[in-house]
Amino acid sequence: MTEQFVEQEGRTTEEALEAALQKLGVSRDQVKVTVLNEAKKGLFGLNAKPAKVRVCLKEDTSNTPEGVLKNLLNEMGIDCDIESRTIDGSIYLTIKSPSVGLLIGRRGRTLNAIQHIINCIVNRSSLVKRRVIVDAEQYRERREEILTNLAHKLALKVKTTGQEVVVEPMNPQDRRIIHLALQNDEEVTTFSRGEGSYRSVVITTRERGVEEN
Repeated sequence: MTEQFVEQEGRTTEEALEAALQKLGVSRDQVKVTVLNEAKKGLFGLNAKPAKVRVCLKEDTSNTPEGVLKNLLNEMGIDCDIESRTIDGSIYLTIKSPSVGLLIGRRGRTLNAIQHIINCIVNRSSLVKRRVIVDAEQYRERREEILTNLAHKLALKVKTTGQEVVVEPMNPQDRRIIHLALQNDEEVTTFSRGEGSYRSVVITTRERGVEEN
């Protein structure tokens, strides 16, 4: 997108700025201002030079995933900074805030709720759906490590007893971690059981898994 800007002269910097704002039809908080020349009166009015400014429209970030999250947290009264990066088509937003513990919630439920809201808003009218991951204090990374270790521990129990193990109901993201952790295990298999967003992962032997299916 081509940057929109105007260059305007005036007897003073403020006069030049006001004229530029009128041309663009915007307010002061919507633009970035660069002073190209300060006004010079000159000696006895000779060689006087007007002030000159370049006024550029700021990029509107309110509809970006980062902007949507920032606005949501502001409405919650939470002061924060947000870092955004894109990996393999997914958008990762990391929240940095003194209230990060409150944002994560018990077992990440508050963070997951915020992530769900952001995904709904961002993808509401978009033809191309984007996956947005919201994180804080590397919670997602720590959660993945915990669930991966749990998956291997429960898989060992299944191999030892020959009985299936049903993991407590989890959100889709956590269930996916369990499934991926055991997908290459030649002795056990996994599948989800239940209805709704929070379903249980079942870990069982491959023989019993075939019977289930």
